[in-house]
Amino acid sequence: MMRFSRPLFLSSLLAVVVASNVVDLGPDNFDAIIGKGKPGLVEFFAPWCGHCKVSLLPVPLFFFFSFTPLTWACQNLAPTYEQLGDAFSHAKDKVVIAKVDADGAGRPLGEKYGVSGYPTLKWFDEKGNAEAYEGGRDLDALATFVSKKAGVKSNIKPPPPPETLILDAHTFNDVALDDTKDVLVTFTAPWCGHCKNLKPIYEQVAQAFKPESNCIVANIDADAALNKELAAQYGVASYPTIKFFPRGGKEVEDYNGARTEEAFVNFLNEKCGTNRAVGGGLNDQAGRLAELDALAQKFLTAAGNARDAVRKEAVALSEGLGSASQYYARVMEKIVKDSETYIDKESKRLASILNKRTLASAKLDEIKIKLNILKAFVSQKLEEAEEEEVNGFGRATAEL
Repeated sequence: MMRFSRPLFLSSLLAVVVASNVVDLGPDNFDAIIGKGKPGLVEFFAPWCGHCKVSLLPVPLFFFFSFTPLTWACQNLAPTYEQLGDAFSHAKDKVVIAKVDADGAGRPLGEKYGVSGYPTLKWFDEKGNAEAYEGGRDLDALATFVSKKAGVKSNIKPPPPPETLILDAHTFNDVALDDTKDVLVTFTAPWCGHCKNLKPIYEQVAQAFKPESNCIVANIDADAALNKELAAQYGVASYPTIKFFPRGGKEVEDYNGARTEEAFVNFLNEKCGTNRAVGGGLNDQAGRLAELDALAQKFLTAAGNARDAVRKEAVALSEGLGSASQYYARVMEKIVKDSETYIDKESKRLASILNKRTLASAKLDEIKIKLNILKAFVSQKLEEAEEEEVNGFGRATAEL
């Protein structure tokens, strides 16, 4: 059976901890580094603080000399802060990423700078003036803050800009409480596993609704110090909490549906009066109006002067209903000039353009609406026959 060498194990463990680009500060070197011409971000921590501990292993570890299990925190600041140190390791002459054990040797520093909880982050300018950091504690938020303050770029490859609208306490009311907008908001925390799982799904929903200026998909880091009071105001006690803020100052609603793209899209379509499709674009109902659909069917069965009368009725009905509805009358004109084959030819042409998806989203939406309206001119009898054929095939398959 293989035996571990305790000294070798401990030296390896210490090597992992020591190999750090985060500067250790204390009363003996703090004033010699902070406020001496370059700014810095300082973490005031306590070794016993669960949010401060370094995550080294994903499973409990037994120290051989004590046999006491230590469960390393997996969702905490320390590993992220180490990554932050690495992100600015190329610019140590321009910015400091440091930490202070404010419950040990650095206690006087913690008291001096009003540290009352752990971890506390403070930004120090070139002259040593302190400023509380109240932003998010994920790597991107921290790196963005340091870059902005120090004027130094990190070596982190920037992620693509989020499709989701990111809010904070300063911008929240202007968006979520806008009387002209419906807004879905996720209240999340950077360390929350469920939030991380939700993020890519929510991003897809945000992308699908991006063309809708009055139906907004937003997020707020409810665990950031800046936003905690706001989160408490809306009763956020766990993450993620999802709330819908309807236009017109109506009562805020809790979203308790499934956390799938389809569920979110269906919910927002119902609440916002939109017709977005899962995966982007518009669904098959976009642009369709029941009254004009009825006229389309009436047009198909009419002939001669009767068709012209139906077309004029469609023109009159479409006034004030938007430009898309006017396409019904244009289709009627085309059918009169180019015969019934126009529907089939134009449908195939538009479908081909739509499938290539090389145009701007607004143009693709326009094409999808036209394609939907063309379907209103397909005989209902044909549609019923096709549906019966599908249902019959389904029944036959079930019997087999």
